[in-house]
Amino acid sequence: MLQVHHFTFNPFQENTYLIQNNQQACWIVDPGMSTPEEEQALLEFIEERKLIPQAIINTHAHIDHILGIDFVAQQFNIPFFIHEKELPILNNAANTARMFGFQYDGVQTLPQFISEKQVLKLGDESIEIKFVPGHSPGSIAFYSKENNWVISGDALFAGSIGRTDLLMGNYDLLITSISTQLLTLPEDTIVYSGHGPETTIGKEKTSNPFLQ
Repeated sequence: MLQVHHFTFNPFQENTYLIQNNQQACWIVDPGMSTPEEEQALLEFIEERKLIPQAIINTHAHIDHILGIDFVAQQFNIPFFIHEKELPILNNAANTARMFGFQYDGVQTLPQFISEKQVLKLGDESIEIKFVPGHSPGSIAFYSKENNWVISGDALFAGSIGRTDLLMGNYDLLITSISTQLLTLPEDTIVYSGHGPETTIGKEKTSNPFLQ
C-alpha cells in the first residue's frame, strides 16, 4: 500500500506530497518549502515517522514546485527526477522569481530525467507516469492504479485547470492532456492536485467548468 501525505508550502500555497510504502521508504513530490520553518516541518515529519527518502520526483518545474529541491537533495543525498521537456522551465527559474518580485538563483541539484515510458517502483509498488503537457511542456502526473489515486501537478484542480499563460503554456494541449490521460482513469480515482483540495476524476468530469 502507498500512503500519500500532504503539505502546503510557500506564498503560492503549493502542495508538496510524500508517497510512503509499508517499508517506510518514500518519494518526495514537488518540494516547495521556502522558509527554514517549512523545511523543518518536512524534516520533522520524516524523522518522526522514520521515513527513508529515496528520490525527489517532480510533476513540473514551475518555481513554486522547486523551491525546496536543493534542501531535500542535500539533506538526504537523494536524486532529483523530472521530465526532460521541463528543462527550459527549470532553467528559467531565476527569471521567473524576478517576475514575481523575489530573488532565487534556481535549482543547483542536477536533474535526472524520467519519461512517460517508464514505470516507477517504490519497493514492490508501481507508479505509472502520465504525460500531461499544456500547463508546462513537460508536465507529468503520477498514477497508482492499485491505490486509486493520481498526483496531477498543476494540470487538473478541483473545479479548475492549470494556467497556460506562463512560458511554453498551451491551453488546447492541456485540455487534450486532461481528456486523454486523466479523465480516462476510473471515476473514483482520487486526484491530489498541485494547489487546493483533493477531488475525484468523476467529480471533475461532471462539474469542472473547463471540461464540459
